[in-house]
Amino acid sequence: MLELIRAAGWPIYFIILASIIALAIIGERFWSLRRALVAPPFLFQEVAQVVRAKGVSGDFLDRLAQHSVVGRVYAAGLNNLKSSREVMKDAIEDAGQTAVLELERFLNTLGTIATVTPLLGLFGTVVGMIEIFASQAPGGGNPAQLAQGISIALYNTAAGLAVAIPALIFYRYFRKRVDILIVEMEQQAIKLVEVVHGERRA
Repeated sequence: MLELIRAAGWPIYFIILASIIALAIIGERFWSLRRALVAPPFLFQEVAQVVRAKGVSGDFLDRLAQHSVVGRVYAAGLNNLKSSREVMKDAIEDAGQTAVLELERFLNTLGTIATVTPLLGLFGTVVGMIEIFASQAPGGGNPAQLAQGISIALYNTAAGLAVAIPALIFYRYFRKRVDILIVEMEQQAIKLVEVVHGERRA
């Protein structure tokens, strides 16, 4: 591996840095976008039971806000339990916008890496081509410099694509996952407003 890095020359270090950042984001997003941390499947039923039992207290709202992302959205709405439907809905929408930003955290960075790393590979290719042309002196070529230029050109191109392709795949995957979670949270929040105002049973 070290030999490949040496053969690829100094431009490869930018691609290595991008790959480390991409791996960190992918690991963090896999952990943070777990359903148990975002929208647990049975939380709505538990909250609806408490609301119907008129047992919403400050301690319950604090625990709910710390429970999950959708729990914070519920807590924002239930803090306005005695207000009108419109006020409660506005509070939920405000909390929902904050939740969306949390779910989308680092995704723009991952998408940028997927876009930039092929360009970094192209940059390495250009550097390699410069090495190749520099080796062609009028009195004869320098085989070692020619080989180094070819290595820089090829290894950087391959490394840029090797980082960009997985980064783009995971970026698309996480975007889709976030979109699904947002729709589920919106549906559950609407149901909660309707339960609070007696428009549905659960």
